[in-house]
Amino acid sequence: MANILVVDDEMGIRELLSEILGDEGHAVTLAENAQQARQARAGGTPDLVLLDIWMPDTDGVTLLKEWQRDGLLTMPVIMMSGHATIDTAVEATRIGAMNFLEKPIAMQKLLKAVQAGLSRAQEAVRAPVMASRPVMPAPVEETSFGQVQVTQQPVTHNLGMARAVNGDNPIFNLSFDLPLREARDAFERMYFEHHLGREGGSMTRVAEKTGLERTHLYRKLKQLGVEPGKLSKKNQA
Repeated sequence: MANILVVDDEMGIRELLSEILGDEGHAVTLAENAQQARQARAGGTPDLVLLDIWMPDTDGVTLLKEWQRDGLLTMPVIMMSGHATIDTAVEATRIGAMNFLEKPIAMQKLLKAVQAGLSRAQEAVRAPVMASRPVMPAPVEETSFGQVQVTQQPVTHNLGMARAVNGDNPIFNLSFDLPLREARDAFERMYFEHHLGREGGSMTRVAEKTGLERTHLYRKLKQLGVEPGKLSKKNQA
């Protein structure tokens, strides 16, 4: 999960981006103008910023220059606009923006740009750390997700696997060689199937358990290909 700051004066765009990025598991902070963006940046460094160019008080390029001047441009910034010229986009890139998205923004382009920005930020943080320490074997680590544990085995040249267990019963094996999105989808599918089965397919109780609104829960299950009705009948049988 990343902390993403969305700066845009249009409420509809802020809400849309917040919903899309929230469904991807990110924490989203919203700002409707440059002043709110300054306050959000002063409160901490976001992992990534989506910054609109045309805003009523201070435009995005000017704000980008301020952050660059004050040494606050320490995170990837993706510019957004439906009216910007090529010269504006080039100027923003020269100042320090890593990408430019033209409105209306296609969801796949948005997610691809966000992933690229977060990957660049992670590489920038990891590079000096890796250069200053010797390479050590990865320890065995167990992380709890409610009643489910995911055990991470040391990475070797063989196929890395993560085993999720519920009590003493193995539920699934997850290959570390899977792309991140596929691995996450596999875990989320198992997570929701577990709760749906335990709650008898009740969407209301599952929404309460998982902390999701019903509309978001329906959208997530459809995206993962999980059918609550089938799970409910299987559990009753």
